[in-house]
Formats: sequence, C-alpha cells, structure tokens
Amino acid sequence: MSDFAFSPDRRAVLKSVAGLAAGAFALPQALADTPRDYSGKTPVRYPDPDIIVLDKRFAKYKIGNTPIQRLHTGMLWAEGPAWSGVGKYLLWSDIPNDRQLRWLDDDGHVSTFRKPAGNSNGNTFDYEGRQIAFEHGNRRVVRYEHNGKVTVLADKFEGKRLNAPNDGAVHPDGSIWFTDPGYGSLMHYEGNKGELEIDEAVYRIDGKTGAIAKLIGRDEMFKPNGLCFSNDYKKVYVADTGASHYEKAPRNIMVFDLTDDGKKVGKGKEFTSMEMAVKTADGLTEKKAGFSDGIRCDTDGNVWSSAGWVGDGYDGVHVFAPDGARIGLILLPEICSNVCFGGVKRNRLFMTASQSLYAVYVEAQGAHIT
Repeated sequence: MSDFAFSPDRRAVLKSVAGLAAGAFALPQALADTPRDYSGKTPVRYPDPDIIVLDKRFAKYKIGNTPIQRLHTGMLWAEGPAWSGVGKYLLWSDIPNDRQLRWLDDDGHVSTFRKPAGNSNGNTFDYEGRQIAFEHGNRRVVRYEHNGKVTVLADKFEGKRLNAPNDGAVHPDGSIWFTDPGYGSLMHYEGNKGELEIDEAVYRIDGKTGAIAKLIGRDEMFKPNGLCFSNDYKKVYVADTGASHYEKAPRNIMVFDLTDDGKKVGKGKEFTSMEMAVKTADGLTEKKAGFSDGIRCDTDGNVWSSAGWVGDGYDGVHVFAPDGARIGLILLPEICSNVCFGGVKRNRLFMTASQSLYAVYVEAQGAHIT
C-alpha cells in the first residue's frame, strides 16, 4: 500500500512525546534534533529510546540491551517480509523495482532472490515450506514449488480478474487467506494500471479443492489490507486502509471470529483505531490517525502493527494488547509498511519501512510460522 501520503510537520511533534504515555520517559531518538545514526558507527545508548512502553503490559517485551537495527537500505517501497524457518532467511518485496530480496541470518548478506517478481507485495510460506506471493502486476496469488515451477492459486473470482492481491496468511487447515484492495492496479508504479473489476475484499482459497470464497466484502470493510490470525486461530485481524480513497472509511483494524470450522467468518467489529493523541509544539493535544498496514500476532495474543503516514513520533510499529489497547511503540525514521517475526526463536521483529529493512529483538515470539 502506498497510494497516499501525509505532510507532517516535524517540529510540531518534537515536544509531543510526553503525551504518548501515562508516564515520563526519555526523548525518543526519532524525535531528537540530531538524527539517529543507523549506520552502526555511533551506537545508540541502552535502553533504546525508540522502544516505548505505553502500558506496563508491554514492559516485559522490551529488552534493555538490544537496539533497533537497520539491516539494509536501497529499496523504493519495501513490503511483505516473510521468514523461512528451514532456510534461515528473510524474504521481502521491493514492489516498484519488481524484485524480491533475501537477507541471510548467517552473515547478513542481502541479494536479489527473484526478478521479475510480478510486482509482488505480500509473501508468506505454507506448512511445506513453499513460498506464496501476492502479485500486484499479474493480479494473482502464486505458489513456488520445490521444483521451481509456479502454481497459480488464484487470479479470478466469479470470472473477473482480481484487483491486485496484497497480503495473506496460511491457516493450519491448508487454506490461504488474502486481501485484494487493488493498490497495485491504481498506478503503473507498483504494477499495471487498470480498472478494478470487483469490490475490494478478503478471500479464502481452500487448501484441498482450490475453491475461492469471498469472506469479507464492502459491507464490512473498504480496502482490507494487512491480515493475520490470532494466536489460537479462532479470529482473523484485518487492517482497513480505505481512507486512502474513501472519505468515510475508518483508519482501523477489524477482527472477525472464524466459524464453520474455519471456513467462514462472523460479523466483524473494530479491534482498535489507529488514532493516537500527541502533543503539538504549542502544548496542545491533537489526535492523529495514520494507517495500519501489515500485522502479526504473538503467542500471547498481542497484535504488532506497522504504522505510518503521520510522521515522527508515530511512524513505526504499534503494539496492541488482546483487548485492543495500544501498549507499546517502536519508532522508526521511515514509514513502516509491514512486519513479521523471525529468527531461530521467532523473537526478532523484522520491519519493512519505505526504503529500508529494520529489525529488533523482543521478548515476544511470533505465533505463526512466518
């Protein structure tokens, strides 16, 4: 997702940090007059000031002697991080450059994994270790087989082309759930500009029959974007970024109960709003709402969401408790598009953010395989 932007006033939020949490804490480096050095030449003092505890429930996930690190830069719009447990590497997309990149856990080496890549956005892996990609440019969902062949899992619904599949996740029953908000077909930059032939929606591909079912439509959401299951697979969370094009659309994350043995969903409700109160330079409190894009759940049921399009002091990762309360922030100097847990213990949070890839160790573990 990238077809929208804000024009934040950096100076207007430089003094706003006191309003972000109930208690006082050091000025985040992301808001400091001297920009943080992510090259590694000038290490940040521990504890990392850009990992912020808003609620005591987040305190146990913050590690005092670990920093936010920039692992790579040079993309145009980084998206879709996915961790390969067997390969011990992180895969992600650089949508405008029509390529997928790979970061090796062994030595931090980054290389081009696949090009062209169909302007893929989201990526994930199934329970057999096969990569699944959600392609903007080709308007389809594909699976890369072990022998190198490509299987098209979905490219049409009821005879009409998909808009531009965006993000998705694999359920333990083998089904693949994905969102289709259409961003990749709205401009040539991230795909191939063309008409959206169907409403923006969430779909399920049956793991056994390949049948495609529409689960969440316009009556529930405007532009469903990031998607993840709860830690127990009884719920599915979906970010709505429809406010980029629809005036009445909320800036929120919705949650739906799975029904019919995981084949359908019940009526959705708002899990959380992306609105957050910040203080301006004149000391007034102002509510601002950006967008949640990519989301992941940890083993305790917390939802870790990318956040962006507001500015310094907001952009990065917002962490929400199971009750929807915002309990923590990880501030980044770039707009964060997506996140995933990885590493051998699934306790390292990888964050694709505009032109860069970031990572930080946390005392939380990802609930799913990627």
